[in-house]
Amino acid sequence: MNDQPQRRKPAVILLVEDDPGDQELTRRALKHESIHVDLRIANDGVQAMEYLSRQGEFEDPASSPAPDLILLDLNMPKRNGREVLGDLKEDERLSRIPVVVLTTSEQEADILRSYDLGCNSYIQKPVDIDQFTESVRRLGTYWFGVVTLPSTSVPV
Repeated sequence: MNDQPQRRKPAVILLVEDDPGDQELTRRALKHESIHVDLRIANDGVQAMEYLSRQGEFEDPASSPAPDLILLDLNMPKRNGREVLGDLKEDERLSRIPVVVLTTSEQEADILRSYDLGCNSYIQKPVDIDQFTESVRRLGTYWFGVVTLPSTSVPV
C-alpha cells in the first residue's frame, strides 16, 4: 500500500541542458516512468532564467508552468549551471524549487561548489545509455514517488 498522495497534475520538470542527445535521452527515460511528467527544456542558462522569471516567450504561466524540479547541467554556453544555481537560490521566489545537478563532471570542486550553492542532489551522468536512462528513471521515482514536495514551489 502506498501512503503517498497521488499527484493530480503532471510533475513539471525543467531540464536545463544544451546537448540535444541528452535532452532526448532524458525525455525517453521520463516517458517510460510511472510518474506522469511534463518535461520542459531550456537550452542554456539564459533561457532557463527567462523561463523561471516568465520573460519573453515564457510570459504566459499556462504555457510555461512553474517547475516542481529542475535538472541542471553545469557546463553550458551563455550562462553556466553554477551561475543559474546561484541565481535560483538567491531569489526568494525560486529558492524552494529542488535542483538536481545532472552533469558529466566528476570534479570534487564542482561537487562541493554545487552543494555550497544549494543543489539538492548531484548526479554524474553515466556514459552508458542504459545506465543514464536508469538513473533518470530512479530520479523521477524518488522525487515524485518518495519525496514530499510543497504543493507549489514557486509563489503565484
